[in-house]
Amino acid sequence: MQSRVVAFLWLFIITILFLLPGSALPKNEMLIPHFDKYVHVGFFAVLLFLWRLQGEHSFRFGLLLLLLAFVYGVGIEYIQHYFIANRSFDMGDVIADMVGAVAGVLVAGLYKKNRPL
Repeated sequence: MQSRVVAFLWLFIITILFLLPGSALPKNEMLIPHFDKYVHVGFFAVLLFLWRLQGEHSFRFGLLLLLLAFVYGVGIEYIQHYFIANRSFDMGDVIADMVGAVAGVLVAGLYKKNRPL
């Protein structure tokens, strides 16, 4: 039950961060190229890892999570484009989201499979 609270809390936190105006975001591109893509990968990897631990260890559940992550990622991009100042739709962010989502599902699957009883 506690892990479900953590999963919802993480979803809430990253949603707030994704909805910040562009002027509130740090400009780290000079230090680390494509820094924002790494952030997207990390956010979604953690998100899908936490949610994958909630359900049964099945291929179908993992696919459902990936589909929901895709819808969430695209939805966030559309919201940024149409409703958030200084933000836009970036297909690169969606791709980074899905890379992180796949990584999170795979790592959680390995974790659940190899965890001691």
